[in-house]
Amino acid sequence: MEVMTAQFWVGLMTIIWVNIILSGDNAVVIALAARSLPKEQQNKTIFWGAGAAVVLRIILTLFVVALLQYPYLRIVGGLLLFWIAVKLLIPERGGDDIESPDNLLQAIKTILIADLVMSLDNVIAVAAAAKGSILLLVLGLLISIPLVVVGATMLMNLMVRYPSIITIGAALIGYVSGEMPVTDPVVVEWFEINARWLIDFEVLAVGELKLKLSAAGLIAAALVVALGKWLAARQTRAEQGT
Repeated sequence: MEVMTAQFWVGLMTIIWVNIILSGDNAVVIALAARSLPKEQQNKTIFWGAGAAVVLRIILTLFVVALLQYPYLRIVGGLLLFWIAVKLLIPERGGDDIESPDNLLQAIKTILIADLVMSLDNVIAVAAAAKGSILLLVLGLLISIPLVVVGATMLMNLMVRYPSIITIGAALIGYVSGEMPVTDPVVVEWFEINARWLIDFEVLAVGELKLKLSAAGLIAAALVVALGKWLAARQTRAEQGT
């Protein structure tokens, strides 16, 4: 069965972690949208807004999973995801001005629109990490999105206090971005014959459980961290006028 493999559990944890790292801004939007409502409506707004966002995210991600089966799209998606990972390591300047609605339905609408606009990175990353497994995709989103909503403040504080969490998350997204191009339908056969290790190589085998990693993913993860840190340092120097 699919759930009995080490790769399944690694994939599930990857989806959950990636979605948590990339969903911090979405969780803040939910909190901001509900902040001006009466206390008794705030929990309802968060519940229905987050629930609708989960359904919307699953539908969008299923659509992207289907698209990634077409030639060249995994290459394009990998490059886009690589830049998304790098941007995680570059400090943002300024903030979003989120209007706080004054009624329940308007707040839920605000949450849905904002989540739709801000979820491109989440959708691409999760779709890539799922590797075509609908079970992994649905389980990962059902677990991670509620975690983000419930623990939004705690997650944001942890990321500020321990920047290494962001670095690890960016490296993980970079790893997924590296896996995507070498498994594109246009080139996957060549890599399987001439450079299989770039797609996967076995790092652990315990009985029937086998864990494989992608060398292309590891290389991309290292490049993400190196490039992201360099760009962040350059931005800091520019702001300090040095």
